[in-house]
Amino acid sequence: MQIVAIIPARYGSTRFPGKPLTQIVGKTMIQRVYELAAQIPELQEVYVATEDDRILQCVQSFGGRSIITGRDHLSGSDRLAEAARILNLADDAIVVNIQGDQLVFPPSLVSELIARLQEDSKSAIATPIRRFSDLLMASNPNVVKTVFDNHHYALYFSRAAIPFFRGNGGTPYFYKHIGIYVYRHSFLQRFVNLSPGSWETAEKLEQLRALEYGDKIKVVETDFETLEVDTPEDAQEAEAFFRLRTSV
Repeated sequence: MQIVAIIPARYGSTRFPGKPLTQIVGKTMIQRVYELAAQIPELQEVYVATEDDRILQCVQSFGGRSIITGRDHLSGSDRLAEAARILNLADDAIVVNIQGDQLVFPPSLVSELIARLQEDSKSAIATPIRRFSDLLMASNPNVVKTVFDNHHYALYFSRAAIPFFRGNGGTPYFYKHIGIYVYRHSFLQRFVNLSPGSWETAEKLEQLRALEYGDKIKVVETDFETLEVDTPEDAQEAEAFFRLRTSV
């Protein structure tokens, strides 16, 4: 079975143009993500999917593989699906989607996601979550929360603080969704051709489309923290993080 990681990396970000090429302690962000992804033992190949020649050339300069995709994709999933078609992946291939700004994550977590998807034929997607109790973090719309059933299938994802603890339910706790996805390739190609649903449109969360159309998302709990970069300020924090880690 083919198991391939594709890292969507767009140069023309509205909030942070050129983000993948941002230097973090001597390496570009996209190189750091690529090298971390390459540590996942189940992967046969790692690719960067981009719309920009500057990112393509950067990836090639450190010996990575990159694919030029269209400039008009509305989401990372659309770019991912095009890259998978260019690679001519088999229908039963597994496609790992690692965000181009996911600077820190444990490769073992992705290995677990792959294993969960392989052993559960009902699931179309596997993705990680992490439990937390910080009420300020729960109220942050940039932190996506999820609730799930007893079989660890997602019931809903929201920017709101779900569930709502009305009282007498103990200390409130929540589950943060971490934006790493493992897809069945056949599902991915079908998914990007579906019209966005009502809840996806409301929340601006693409994974809700899968739930609205009745597909199952397996959520895998982890204790690991990750490090993502959305803004130039986040990049400064990442720089401080890597400087501290290399000095230890």
